Amino acid sequence: MPAETAPHERTWMAFPREGFTLGDEASEREEGYAVWTAVAQAIAEFEPVTMVVDPTEMTRARRMLGAEIEIVEAPIDEFWMRDMGPTFVVDDARPGTLAAVDWVFNGWGAPDWAEWQKSALIGRFVGELLGVEVVSSLLVNEGGGLHVDGTGTVLLTDTVQLDPRRNPFADKARVEAEMARTIGATDAIWLSRGLTRDYDDLGTNGHIDIVATFASPDRVLLHEQQNPDHPDYAVSRRLRGELEDAFAARGRDVTITGLPAPATLRDDTGIVDWSYVNHLVVNDGVIACGFGEDVADARAREILADAYPGRRVVTVDARPLFDRGGGIHCITQQQPAV
Repeated sequence: MPAETAPHERTWMAFPREGFTLGDEASEREEGYAVWTAVAQAIAEFEPVTMVVDPTEMTRARRMLGAEIEIVEAPIDEFWMRDMGPTFVVDDARPGTLAAVDWVFNGWGAPDWAEWQKSALIGRFVGELLGVEVVSSLLVNEGGGLHVDGTGTVLLTDTVQLDPRRNPFADKARVEAEMARTIGATDAIWLSRGLTRDYDDLGTNGHIDIVATFASPDRVLLHEQQNPDHPDYAVSRRLRGELEDAFAARGRDVTITGLPAPATLRDDTGIVDWSYVNHLVVNDGVIACGFGEDVADARAREILADAYPGRRVVTVDARPLFDRGGGIHCITQQQPAV
């Protein structure tokens, strides 16, 4: 699996459809449609975007997205493309060869509220649409549950891949063997957990893509909660220690750069998990999460611009996404150029 910083052919997304995730009120639904559209349009400034759209939403999608976004029709129920869609890989032995890993998707552990049976078919659908090899996996996993450096290292969390609601018979050795077979990962670094709110009913139980990511093989960006009144103050320090120990044990000199959390601690639901780590790297750019805090958003842009030199950082207000359980990285999936 190439690093996210490698050149992209396009980004894949899925358009929202009515249901639990989008919201019950008309205002909630309009907010959801608008933020998915805003992210797509921001990405389209840098690279092509293909949007999978449920048949019930085709008219709205065409109206809102405009001609610059390619639309593909397919039945979906959930619309977090990172998690339900394919994870793309390339074959070093056959240059120019692309494949799509099709994980088992069960709605983040088959919670009672999730509708996921239609979207569980999208990974294979996209691969077949592209005419590439589909690498089937029996591992229940989501794209938001892993991050790679492009040289064989993968970041994972104990509470996702070893979740008994996902993989009741898995252990680390089995997961690592499957990561090697599917995405070519030769070294797995396990973190013990994710952020606090991610363990609520609407959470993913610890996705890595809200916690830490590789900016390059020798630099990791880590969520950093700086307020001791937030439970992630302790969590982010614990995770920093785990990363430091893991890289030291491997003799790797990796810089761990903190991405400070916004100042807001709570919303109407409870403790927030607002994280600037959940950004998307695109061709010549970075699509960053914004949280309506000028100082914190600007500081995040500066750190991201330094971490990804030569790329323009664009901020999109991600609060409506986090209200629904994810962020910008969660609703997108890059297709590497081959």
